[in-house]
Amino acid sequence: MRRLVLLAFLLVTLAAPAAGNASPYIQYGVQDDAWLQYGPGTLTERLDRLNVLGVDIVRVTVDWRQIEPTRGAGNWTRADLLLNGLHQHGIAALVTLYGSPGWANGGKAENWAPTSTTTFAAFARRIALRYRFVHRWAIWNEPNQRRWLVPTSPAVYTHRLLNPAVAAIHKASPGSLVAGGVTAPRGSTAGVSPIDWINGMHAAGAKLDAYAHNPYPLTPGETPTSGGCDHCTTITMATLPRLLTAVQRAFGTKTRIWLTEYGYQTNPPDRLLGVSYAKQAEYDSEAALRTYLAPRVDILIHYLVRDEPDPARWQSGLLTVGALAKPSYQAFQLPLTQKSRSGTRTVLWGQVRPGGRSSYRLQQLRNGKWYAVGGSATTTARGYFTRTVRAGAGARFRIWSPSVKTYSRIVTVR
Repeated sequence: MRRLVLLAFLLVTLAAPAAGNASPYIQYGVQDDAWLQYGPGTLTERLDRLNVLGVDIVRVTVDWRQIEPTRGAGNWTRADLLLNGLHQHGIAALVTLYGSPGWANGGKAENWAPTSTTTFAAFARRIALRYRFVHRWAIWNEPNQRRWLVPTSPAVYTHRLLNPAVAAIHKASPGSLVAGGVTAPRGSTAGVSPIDWINGMHAAGAKLDAYAHNPYPLTPGETPTSGGCDHCTTITMATLPRLLTAVQRAFGTKTRIWLTEYGYQTNPPDRLLGVSYAKQAEYDSEAALRTYLAPRVDILIHYLVRDEPDPARWQSGLLTVGALAKPSYQAFQLPLTQKSRSGTRTVLWGQVRPGGRSSYRLQQLRNGKWYAVGGSATTTARGYFTRTVRAGAGARFRIWSPSVKTYSRIVTVR
């Protein structure tokens, strides 16, 4: 009951701003650079799979150090392969620029900031001109952690990376939107918390169209709506309102929010930090609803497509390392979750992906058999639907999508 009350409060809180500020056109996507480039089969087959999965957008990291290991070089092979492939399959790309070559940062590792304000801007201009079909860009990744940026300073980030890149991309591609921040949920050792990072960027005069953040849970016990620290300067999905407030205060209401990495690791194989397969699928659907309701949130990226082969690394894939689909794969295709319940009046929310008006059928499990709840229904033009049913705690529902030719995960009313 305590969780139900908290969920209802958070949903009301997020839905409170004017309806025009909400994000009904949010894009749901994935990031998995290794799987996209080296996964099983051909690139075309992997991109076809993303189309079937219903992906709106794919985040791709483009490493400046790899493309330009020596000044003036230009090894665009990998970027051409992935970005042109996505474009040909009608999938939007969100390109993250990262990695400083030694010639630009005094011979240091790629996480060191360039010493000049012009070198990174020149690279940003070149890539924006090369891929004119890309209109979403993010500058660096998790610069508030020392392992990703040294010096770990919002002023250094703003002056040497963000502002020069924003100006260069806007000039080369006037229709593009550029995100700054791309912060981790916490600063970790020798890092800076996301709240302090946002404030530091504001003080440094940051220019950006969107603020990007990676709102991972900090413990397996966090859900997308509960369990986050209510007095910390960390930001997870559970404390999403903290991000909305901080960004609005620092950069105004016109600045959009992009959630550029998110996901739960699963047990198996991660027995320390993982949640069950069922919980991962449940939380993915809840996060989809939470971001749909949140004002100014335009992008939610799931990380990864497939678990990493090294069990000590990240295990948040929709697929196991053996390419078997977890329940979260189904939850990504057809997210379905409980939006609210008052007595036996339960509201379900979901989407048939990829977006587009399509039919679906809602079913309820009764006495061991699935029964239709009404006839076929039609989603909105973006694939969304909301259904109010008479069902109390313990009732179980799923949908069937003729277009995707599969069922959603089963939702149990709380």
